[in-house]
Amino acid sequence: MLKETIEHIDIKAFDSAPIIDAMRKMSFTSRDTASAADILQRMINDRDCSIILTLAGSTSAGGCMQVYVDMVKHNMVDAIVATGASIVDMDFFEALGFKHYKGTPFINDILLRSHYIDRIYDTYIDEEELQHCDMTIGKIADSLEPRPYSSREFIYEMGKYLVEHSVKKDSLVQVCYEHDVPIFCPAFSDSSAGFGLVKHQWDNPGKHLSIDSVKDFLELTQIKMAAKTTGLFMIGGGVPKNFVQDTVICAEILGEDVPMHQYALQITVADARDGACSSSTLKEASSWGKVDTVYEQMVYAEATSVLPLIVSYAYHRGDWKNRQKFRWGKIFKK
Repeated sequence: MLKETIEHIDIKAFDSAPIIDAMRKMSFTSRDTASAADILQRMINDRDCSIILTLAGSTSAGGCMQVYVDMVKHNMVDAIVATGASIVDMDFFEALGFKHYKGTPFINDILLRSHYIDRIYDTYIDEEELQHCDMTIGKIADSLEPRPYSSREFIYEMGKYLVEHSVKKDSLVQVCYEHDVPIFCPAFSDSSAGFGLVKHQWDNPGKHLSIDSVKDFLELTQIKMAAKTTGLFMIGGGVPKNFVQDTVICAEILGEDVPMHQYALQITVADARDGACSSSTLKEASSWGKVDTVYEQMVYAEATSVLPLIVSYAYHRGDWKNRQKFRWGKIFKK
């Protein structure tokens, strides 16, 4: 069952411009997708705009891992807010040399469990390999000074670890470490990292590190205050989306007058009719003082189907070559 590996799409290998240009003249999700590509271009060409990528869901396991790496390497992302699963269970996991596998949802999950295989819809993961990932997180924790860390600080240490120990060099965690692009996981323990950190605290009851999510909030708000102009590229919703939007309100509470996020695009399959849309529509967020509505676009699509088109368009336009590097990770270095 663990035979055929997931291959991550390479947005550099094809130019989606003709497709995006054609979609701009169409309707429904096609036109929304083209609009999102245009907003990303506006972010890239606004010399004062810092671009924040948020990740929720399983697109990294599903074949988009290299898309995010290329966005960082080609200066389209200045900070990332993600679920722990995206960063640890998927990216760090593959950096250690493990793989995700093509599977099927039409299978007996009890059979999978008997073989220690975990399933993400039609994608399989070897549970024993995932537990090795868990224990590697614990090993990193054991090597650090016992104190509270923001998730950004700990993920920085993960990137440092990968410089010497990674099997796959082109991982998001390592590339962000090398490019001073900070990664925040406000619900860090809700992932394989949680198991490793629990083991670390269990083995070191009197002297251990912990993850301080409040420190995460403060650090990300510091970036917002320093950046002023910001644009959001959001894959899915949930905690990462709400966390980054809340920095505007947090800055206000701290006495800093910062503008709302001027640009925002979100790719999601969530519905707004239950009052959520996995943390509100972008227009609704404007009522909270979080997102401006001049340049915002909701794209209701499964992200692996449209994300590569949007990013390939930006890559082949090449405007990122003239963009300054903000390197926000440097503001936290002593």
